[in-house]
Amino acid sequence: MSTTSRRVPRRTALRYVLVALALLIVLANVLGERSAAVDGPEPVPADGTALAVLARLEVKGPGPDTGYERSEFGSAWVDVDDNGCDTRNDVLARDLTDLTFSTRGEPCEVRTGTFLDPYTGEAIDFRRGNATSAAVQIDHVVPLLDAWRKGARSWDAQTRTRFANDPLNLLAADGPSNQSKGARDASAWLPPNHAFRCPYVARQIAVKAEYGLSVTPSEAEAMERVLADCPAEPVPAG
Repeated sequence: MSTTSRRVPRRTALRYVLVALALLIVLANVLGERSAAVDGPEPVPADGTALAVLARLEVKGPGPDTGYERSEFGSAWVDVDDNGCDTRNDVLARDLTDLTFSTRGEPCEVRTGTFLDPYTGEAIDFRRGNATSAAVQIDHVVPLLDAWRKGARSWDAQTRTRFANDPLNLLAADGPSNQSKGARDASAWLPPNHAFRCPYVARQIAVKAEYGLSVTPSEAEAMERVLADCPAEPVPAG
């Protein structure tokens, strides 16, 4: 075999080695940049946003259901603000439009109205009656049982009654959607209407911050996922 024929494969092998080395250098630079981006400080949520308030909530596992009864939060829909109207009618009057009221000596009682349900995005014609009232229900945004598991068990009766009737924690809602939600937190239930998920989670966070309620790890993660699409979402005022 000639000297020339022996040198050709060596040159080819050397070329391959140099190309592979160059590729390794490029790959190392890319991985280094990604690592620096991952290891760098995360952006701090702006004050007043739901993300900023969420970061201040206590994260821990839920407590037991032991001792929970609806009556632990007082009678349903009492007049806590002494305006002469019970809480259900106060919320209906706040959340519905085109209202009509009772003409039979009960001026607070909402008889009919138009409701744009935030949970489904659908419009509902509300009409009070045994067969029709349940079409629009009043939802505890943070369910009472969820609150019980995450701090309310230790509250006094007055605080629980205030919580159950706090307008911050109440929204008129489509009846079937409210029933499907039950006592589930954000890790297990979110409004079918995706456009309302950011305001919904922000309201839950506002309520939990106001009353010192905790969130579970899975709940906090679910809230963060929702708010990733709306990092500037503010918490509603009480």
